[in-house]
Amino acid sequence: MAQHTLDQVPVPPPLGAGASRPGASPARRTPGLPRRVLRSVVPGPTADAGGAALYRRWWLPWLWMAPAIVGTTVFGVFPFVNTLLVSFTDAKPLGGAYKLVGLDNYTRMFGDSDFWVATRNSVLYALIVVPLMVLLPLLLAVLVEKNLPGIGFFRSAFYTPVLASSVVVGLSWQWLLSDQGLVNTWLEKAHLVREAVPFLSDSWLILLSAMGLTIWKGLGWYMIFYLAALGNVPKELHEAAAVDGAGAARRFWHITVPGVRQSMMLVGTLTGIGSLRVFTEIYMLGGSTGGPGGADRTLPFYIRDVGLDPLTGNAGYGAAVSVALFALTLGLTLLAQRLTKEDES
Repeated sequence: MAQHTLDQVPVPPPLGAGASRPGASPARRTPGLPRRVLRSVVPGPTADAGGAALYRRWWLPWLWMAPAIVGTTVFGVFPFVNTLLVSFTDAKPLGGAYKLVGLDNYTRMFGDSDFWVATRNSVLYALIVVPLMVLLPLLLAVLVEKNLPGIGFFRSAFYTPVLASSVVVGLSWQWLLSDQGLVNTWLEKAHLVREAVPFLSDSWLILLSAMGLTIWKGLGWYMIFYLAALGNVPKELHEAAAVDGAGAARRFWHITVPGVRQSMMLVGTLTGIGSLRVFTEIYMLGGSTGGPGGADRTLPFYIRDVGLDPLTGNAGYGAAVSVALFALTLGLTLLAQRLTKEDES
């Protein structure tokens, strides 16, 4: 009888066979094919994610990145691709009909003496400005790093040129360097020169003056970079070196410089890129022609002359020169990265 009663007791089905555990949440529905494909391309949170990640939609991170992606595409990727395509045409600055010319613009560029003069000026600009801009702001940062009475005034004074407009600074330097300007007046009264120095009429002096303007305006900006880097150099190293008898110069070269080497690489890269793109300084000091006979034109200045002139300009040729400037800038950046990796190793 007992055996018969036990045989009549119903046996519950095993888990996974359609029954759910008491108190457990109902099983999730299998997503459809389009949603599975979308999840394979843009996956959502993993199974071990916790907290708010469990309730975050897969598209939310893309929503936050959308403005940056759109801005980079519209103002970076599209202009670059468009410039590359235009460099193979004879397009005009104001638009109109154009045709493909293949590599004619690049062939013309390599045989253009004015292009090589502009390239020489840009490379020379970088070769002179970059070393000075790497070293001088570092020396300036070392001088103003100490917490001395009134040091905040000097930090602000050194940083003031950064805040000024490049055009305003250029006009000020025009007044200072003109034949009747403050510099020539002082030199003549000090009997250091017999006649005015042609700062704004001699091609080489215009180029050197523009370099001085670039360095003067950028000192305060890169000084801030070095002040931040100097804060990470251990003071104990300087103290130990001073106890061992090392002078200020030896402590600078053997402790300070290695401690801020990464910042020096960054400053050199940024300064090099800026030097290859210089335009305002040459325009303000050398005039709209870029010095006498265009002898001081840099590559951006030359691009403006040959590619953007509404009457005689050739946008296709200007785009080809722009591509050459991009290749030169990219080469400088890759060289800086290589030097940085070698230094780290």
